[in-house]
Amino acid sequence: MRWHLWDPTVSGPLAGYAVGYEGWLAARGFSPHVRRLRLWQLSRLSLWLEGEGLGVGDWVDGLEERFAAAHRAAGYRTYRSSLSVRVPVAYLRELGVVGSRSAAASGPVEELLADLRVFLERERGLAAGTIVNYERAARLFLEDRVERVGGLSLDRLAAGDVSSFLVRECPRRSVSGAMNLAANLRALLRYLHVAGLIEMPLVWAVPKVADLRGRPLPRGLAAEAVAGMLASCDTESVIGRRDRAVLLLLSRLGLRRGEVAGIELEDIDWRAGELLVRGKGHRQDRMPLPVDVGEAIVSYLRVRPGSEHRALFLCVCTPLGPVTRAGVTAIVQRSCRRAGLPPVGAHRLRHTAASEMLRARVPLEEIAQVLRHRDLQSTVKYARVDRDSLRALALPWPGGRS
Repeated sequence: MRWHLWDPTVSGPLAGYAVGYEGWLAARGFSPHVRRLRLWQLSRLSLWLEGEGLGVGDWVDGLEERFAAAHRAAGYRTYRSSLSVRVPVAYLRELGVVGSRSAAASGPVEELLADLRVFLERERGLAAGTIVNYERAARLFLEDRVERVGGLSLDRLAAGDVSSFLVRECPRRSVSGAMNLAANLRALLRYLHVAGLIEMPLVWAVPKVADLRGRPLPRGLAAEAVAGMLASCDTESVIGRRDRAVLLLLSRLGLRRGEVAGIELEDIDWRAGELLVRGKGHRQDRMPLPVDVGEAIVSYLRVRPGSEHRALFLCVCTPLGPVTRAGVTAIVQRSCRRAGLPPVGAHRLRHTAASEMLRARVPLEEIAQVLRHRDLQSTVKYARVDRDSLRALALPWPGGRS
């Protein structure tokens, strides 16, 4: 039997984007067979738009579900879910011919959030990830007010409204979640006063969240556990080599998960043996690159998928893209399960790095430099891990041991 290469033809309003779409898919690691299937999906989407009397500039949120429903009703068995339409729509959004989801939204809440984003970025100089967290809390507070009052009515906003919101929302969260919500809400109230939308500053109406978590000792992992996690990585595979390099960066250098995800190829100075780390608050630090960590990165780079992305660590599933902060956490948790350990977060390996340095009698000032703490008090908590030194300071129990 002779096989004929099938090349789908795209007609309709999306015909002019087919060639670029194929190259875009190739750059993201899609195989030739999948690229042809995706081009076929683009042709079906283009014909559907033409049948609906729509052009590419008429795209609005919700069309994905409408197209998927029509696709299923026509009896097709592939790309039946609206989630599958995200790939061609992402390409069209990158070209700017389809508006972003945020642009499609409108209303007083969205307008206020857009102004808040500009203020946080330009006036406060916050990172994009921090702005997203602030915006999420602001949206929750503002939409709750619209629902309860029937509109924003910020001129009537009072301390009681802020207290009622926190009383309702904080019990639904962990201690850290409640603390983040309170901090993000303060940022919104501060902006509302600076922008003249409320007369009185209401930042004082947000109380501090009681936090008793500082009483237990910092929870690092035992050296045997970390060794088991590293040994569980299959160094014959791309995933295994990537995961091992990520684990070493977390456990040896004490990097945060966002710092690992943010490493780019140009951040490694191989001649100097240094790594550029992009930390909180746009802070950049150069750190020495240990030999074992460098060897693990080199081992991964030899099999790293080719991509236009400059991020060091990439996802291995198409579409290829940088590993996210959540992806770093997933790497840690998968390695825990392979090693037969309870899953932990990526920050536990940062605690592990600090605890190991303290056991090696590294001064707290040097540990603070490695962890890139701005305040030494953030590092002092690790001093409680040194039980032997603390035991010498403890007073004898009155009456002796029973």
